[in-house]
Amino acid sequence: MSETADIVTPDAAAEMNTRRVFVKTYGCQMNVYDSQRMADALGADGYVETATPDDADMVLLNTCHIREKAAEKVYSELGRLRNLRDRRRAAGSDLIIGVAGCVAQAEGEEIIRRAPVVDFVIGPQTYHRLPQVVGRARDGEKVVETDYAVEDKFEHLPARDERQVRSRGVTAFLTVQEGCDKFCTFCVVPYTRGAEVSRSVAQIVTEARALVAAGVREITLLGQNVNAWHGEGPDGSEWGLGRLLHKLARIDGLARLRYTTSHPRDMDDALIAAHRDLDCLMPYLHLPVQAGSDRILKAMNRRHTADEYRKLIDRIRDARPDIALSGDFIVGFPGETDADFEDTMRLIRDVGYAQAFSFKYSPRPGTPGADLGDQVAEPVKDARLQRLQALLLEQQAAFMTALAGRTISVLLEKPGREQGQLVGRSPWLQPVVCDETVGKIGDIVDVRINRASANSLIADQREVEPPA
Repeated sequence: MSETADIVTPDAAAEMNTRRVFVKTYGCQMNVYDSQRMADALGADGYVETATPDDADMVLLNTCHIREKAAEKVYSELGRLRNLRDRRRAAGSDLIIGVAGCVAQAEGEEIIRRAPVVDFVIGPQTYHRLPQVVGRARDGEKVVETDYAVEDKFEHLPARDERQVRSRGVTAFLTVQEGCDKFCTFCVVPYTRGAEVSRSVAQIVTEARALVAAGVREITLLGQNVNAWHGEGPDGSEWGLGRLLHKLARIDGLARLRYTTSHPRDMDDALIAAHRDLDCLMPYLHLPVQAGSDRILKAMNRRHTADEYRKLIDRIRDARPDIALSGDFIVGFPGETDADFEDTMRLIRDVGYAQAFSFKYSPRPGTPGADLGDQVAEPVKDARLQRLQALLLEQQAAFMTALAGRTISVLLEKPGREQGQLVGRSPWLQPVVCDETVGKIGDIVDVRINRASANSLIADQREVEPPA
């Protein structure tokens, strides 16, 4: 289930005479956003979200196809749901089961062939048709809706429900761009999400204002290549992401902006300047490079070199010296030698990351990388990944430790695990554990960092400044 779901109890749902849906979200932040928007669409059709499949009238799996064996995990989950449906039918009720997301797009009718328990399959470009698809499924039809939509799905999604937005917290995702035209040889996204499409400025600003009106204080703009966004402006001209960020920064009540995920080739001067000029644009940038070897970067079809990436990082840091960098790394891409791997380690040392994600290469069916020879042996991948992750963890710990003793701005987001605690986010995206006396959820407060743990910062109990 999406962690940010608007949850009701079975009794409450019965009193409202509504159906219940359980949404399980796999994968990236865009899938979280998509799950929320599907819940909005279903809400207009009389559904409310529930915390467990056991009391749901419908279960929807929003799937991810990026990692190895992603489809098999979905089929395993569907096996468990088949057992649940059998129990429900024995008790005189029923359960509709749907599969959405990138596995749905990639597998299509194969899902229903392998798992007849599935009532409908719907791809990422057709979520606005979800209520109609569910209606057909309720009438007994097996539905596969994975054709790329001619119409703009965002124009047809219902307005965000303010009650649901408030229940999801003071931070929110907002998709501005979908799809990818880069065709990296390891990646399935162009095949499951389609070509790059940018939403208009008007659509984005309208949704952002609605989020802020519902209490959201921080918005993260999403896209497979978010900095490739080029949307139509109010005057009919094409805007870039830097200009859009300036427009959003003027919304009253919106305190913080972020964006992810970016491609190095789309990091233009205007976007770099926005980091210099906008205080509300947080000093954190996820800018994947994947490898430090030019030979491997070329084989990946990244269309930049390691030194071009280094020079780009220098320009970004010149504009925003306090920026924290995050990245993605793949080890064991076909043909990667020990020397290639050492080039990647050298790049990591040169750049210095506050956070990063790293993976062993796994062939994704349908991608060019899957057909390459010279696959790297699994034990070699394992050893390289351990070395790379050790270096990244060392850099992350150094970044976190350097914040001890500093006073930083924190957006308070939710209660902590222990009584009397609140948890917020630093400008650099780390969780910050605070005493509840510093403010209330939604406040932005200045706190002094006492120490760093493995994955979070611990603030002093006393408040440094009044809440913003």
